[in-house]
Amino acid sequence: MRFYAQTPARRNRQVLVDLIAVALIAAAVWAALVVRETIMLLAEPGRKVESSGDRLAEELGNAGDAASDVPLIGGVLKRPLQSAADASSGFADAGVSLQETVSQVANVITTALIVIPVFFVLLLWLPPRLLWIRRSSTLRRLADAPGGADLLALRALTGPPAALAKLPVPPGGWADAWRQGDREAITDLSAIALKHVGLRP
Repeated sequence: MRFYAQTPARRNRQVLVDLIAVALIAAAVWAALVVRETIMLLAEPGRKVESSGDRLAEELGNAGDAASDVPLIGGVLKRPLQSAADASSGFADAGVSLQETVSQVANVITTALIVIPVFFVLLLWLPPRLLWIRRSSTLRRLADAPGGADLLALRALTGPPAALAKLPVPPGGWADAWRQGDREAITDLSAIALKHVGLRP
């Protein structure tokens, strides 16, 4: 099984198309990651809220613990400080929630920006490449099989006439030479059929 043609012109075109496809896929992935980094900047306020809320809750909790040591009224003083500490923890939770939301949005958008372009690149690039690989393998097996050259010659006769115009026409024409089993004509015709898909005889 061949992945590339043997003739230089067709092989160069295949390599160029493959490189373009890989470059487009790499560009799509790079652009998606850049967009993700940009979106994740929106999570920065959430990180600040989380950090500030945790720090405030810790300080209020420490103040409440210190206030509880005051004789007689320690419990009364601790309650509002503890409530404020709980509220600060709520702010920290809101910051965490904002970060998670931004991260989820970034993941969805990044996935879409990678999957959709890659899908279209593969849709336009992969089927023709696989078709050529299958066709070239079939023709190569046909050329190596007994009587394969005759079938390839027939394929060349029924193919584009421009390829035949480049060769000197045998007496009686190509079709007559093929019917009479002219080995030289059959060899030339089978070579044209192979060259048409980028293979050498």
